[in-house]
Amino acid sequence: MSKKSSILIPYFKERALSIALGLLSLIFVDILQLLIPRVIKRAVDELTTLKVSLGTLALYALAIVGIAVMMGLFRYIWRRFLLGTSRRIEEGLRNQLFAHLQTLSASYFDKTSTGDLMAHATNDLQQIRMATGMGMVAVNDTIFLGLATIGFMAYINVQLTFYVLIPMPCIVFGTLIFTRKMHSKYQEVQGKFSELTEVIRERFAGIRLIKAYNLQNHEKNQVNSFSRSYANDNLELAKIVGLFFPMMVFFTNLSMAAVLFFGVKQTILNTISPGDFAAFISYLGLLTWPMMAMGWVINLIQRGKASLGRIRTILETGPEISSPKILYRSLPVR
Repeated sequence: MSKKSSILIPYFKERALSIALGLLSLIFVDILQLLIPRVIKRAVDELTTLKVSLGTLALYALAIVGIAVMMGLFRYIWRRFLLGTSRRIEEGLRNQLFAHLQTLSASYFDKTSTGDLMAHATNDLQQIRMATGMGMVAVNDTIFLGLATIGFMAYINVQLTFYVLIPMPCIVFGTLIFTRKMHSKYQEVQGKFSELTEVIRERFAGIRLIKAYNLQNHEKNQVNSFSRSYANDNLELAKIVGLFFPMMVFFTNLSMAAVLFFGVKQTILNTISPGDFAAFISYLGLLTWPMMAMGWVINLIQRGKASLGRIRTILETGPEISSPKILYRSLPVR
């Protein structure tokens, strides 16, 4: 584990049981999701052969409703534990950062702008919370749900599964390229956010002087300049992200096109049943989220990593004069 993430270890140890219960609940939700296409398969196959009754269809519908209710229950549990853990980490780091800032020397605050510290205490901590909360969820779904879905698809038809997985290397390669650009651009955006916060804070603090010397227009232009710079950097970041997610959707739709083209042929030739084809499309829909989450989680982790590094830099900064440790001896009781 890197030095940056070492400051999170105490919080993970503190909430180890909650994290374990949350991950188990999340895995159970994923398993329940994988059962619904199997129910659909049986219903479609029996409808195709005209061997199903109204009562049997009602049982299948009730089974899907029951699975959905269980999914809702366990989804609440994992949200309560996993997202609750991320909130606890955010709270702990905020208290730790505030307590550490109070120990630093006055010279540190002469060299560091207040706006920069405000950005650390707000935006950076929020990114760490997202990385440790939804990032954990996305990693689990990418690994467990993705592999389990591929396994169920391969159980239906290996050849059709192979066609679905053809775009996967393109997704991985594209993800590596885009995430590098997103990481560097996000660091620039965070830096501009700190500058903008400090600029606005200085104008609020010196509002009386600005009015006294009639500098309203000049200061307004200064704020507008920093705001435009911050907005332009955000737009450039949005362009990168805006290209990334459509790329993911494009390759996912290529998989869907392959399933429709080859799957219909195999259904007509009776290589797979209509129920298998319907279940396969349902599993492809489930596979879409892990494929999307693969890129999203990398984006979250990159942002959280950059923010965590900025927070760690402050926590590793010590005061110029350290108070000596005083050892107290307990007086003997008479």
